[in-house]
Amino acid sequence: MNLLPGLQTVLDEVTLRFGARIEHAHAPQPNELYLHARLDLVAALCSELCERQGGRLAGVFAEDARAERHVYFVYYLYALDAAHGFVLVRVPVSEDKPELPALTNAVHAVNWQEREIQDVFGVRLVDHPNPRRCVLHDDWPAVHPLRRDFDLATKLPPFAGPRHQFREVEGEGVFQVPVGPVHAGIIEPGHFLFSVAGEPVLYLQLRMFYTHKGVEKLFESLPLPHGVRLAESISGDSGFAHATAFCHAVERAANVEAPPRARALRTLCLELERLYNHVGDIGAICTDVAFVTAHMHAMRLKERVLRVNEHLTGNRLLRGMACLGGVRFDFDAGQLRALVALVDELEGGLKDLVELIRGNSGTRDRLETTGVLTPEVARDLGIVGVAGRASGVDHDLRRDFPHDFYDQTEFAVPVFTEGDVQRRMVVRREELFQSFRIIRQVVDKMPGGLIHTALGDVPPDRVALGYVEGFRGEILHWVHTAPGNRLARCKVKDPSLQNWPALSEAILGNIIPDFPVVNKSFNLSYSGTDR
Repeated sequence: MNLLPGLQTVLDEVTLRFGARIEHAHAPQPNELYLHARLDLVAALCSELCERQGGRLAGVFAEDARAERHVYFVYYLYALDAAHGFVLVRVPVSEDKPELPALTNAVHAVNWQEREIQDVFGVRLVDHPNPRRCVLHDDWPAVHPLRRDFDLATKLPPFAGPRHQFREVEGEGVFQVPVGPVHAGIIEPGHFLFSVAGEPVLYLQLRMFYTHKGVEKLFESLPLPHGVRLAESISGDSGFAHATAFCHAVERAANVEAPPRARALRTLCLELERLYNHVGDIGAICTDVAFVTAHMHAMRLKERVLRVNEHLTGNRLLRGMACLGGVRFDFDAGQLRALVALVDELEGGLKDLVELIRGNSGTRDRLETTGVLTPEVARDLGIVGVAGRASGVDHDLRRDFPHDFYDQTEFAVPVFTEGDVQRRMVVRREELFQSFRIIRQVVDKMPGGLIHTALGDVPPDRVALGYVEGFRGEILHWVHTAPGNRLARCKVKDPSLQNWPALSEAILGNIIPDFPVVNKSFNLSYSGTDR
């Protein structure tokens, strides 16, 4: 197997410890190691890969293989940042006894993901601390929409049944305040139930998945090239990042690499997506503490990025730029000069905005020590992206698993340990300055040549992982190809799915009026969670 040296060491140690109990190992890519093991090894392999090998459990998902193997396959995705590789452990679950031992008690980060498997595949969780429905709400009929035999055109009957029962918090003077699920503005629904005693929040319960779109099922019904457009729609403000992660996965399954110029252009677009979102988030945080002047300055900078996006790609949100094998549009010399001019302008404007915010003592008072997510809790919940780096979690796929043109650039990853709203804003600010560095380096090193490589028909029964560090955090797409240039399975993981539970921890001890700014400092995607 052509494994990276760090992953080869992991394989050697796992083989030494478990021997023949690891039934099969293969590596479709140098940084992807697949292990096939028995179901009873799930906990032991988790301990080996997380505790002894320094990995983290980045995802858990399932696949319906009953037609071919009479089993469901459950995959455990471990990211070994130091080894710069991934280990995917595949275990079979019998169709006659579809039960899965839960890992949530040991690894809290997989709580929602394990419950999602139970909901959409009907594989019952054993010893899960909270096995209630998660993705499918309580009044859904008894269907499992990701099973292979579930028809996408199925007309479900009107939903009727018990509503979700939130936990009650009892005590003298305790009362509950519901917020949502319908909110003011153009955001999607999510239900927040606060339990308070006086002003401090004692407990926050979340209820998501009100607009579950069946994206993963839709991938199975589309030719591969059409999947790019579907990936763009998963989360509107991360359209290019999701589309690129999907393209990475399909390209790796086809053993095709995008040309160097295409990879450089992808990197520029990923950083442009980071720029307009981070600037907008800084402005929105200021809005939620009534610093409207700073918000307007941030919106002016964001608008400049969006207009350059349109100038470069024809779309303000970079839609239609990504494609399998590369990108659709090249940037000529004049467009690249316009991009460098934008970076110079934004850098000056951002410095002015930073000084404006620093000079406002009321803003600092509202943001510092508000919405604290401690490093211990952040690691326990597997928090990724901006929220993780503000709480001491030093992960960034651009550095740890270089993709596209990031291995040709130098940049720093800002990490803080205070974990409050202020540091989540500062992480965004520092990442903006690093994005300026990255863009300048990519433009300086821009290779010539093609912007697209033809894939042809992708062979069936190939598996591959695509990953991108989006502006919120790591985005993962895993594909299993099928005959006819289609997919048998596409698993999508947006960073918001991982990070929503952190909000319940960060708001504890704060007051309800602080919730908008705490929530905005995470800026999680309802759409990316619901998929």
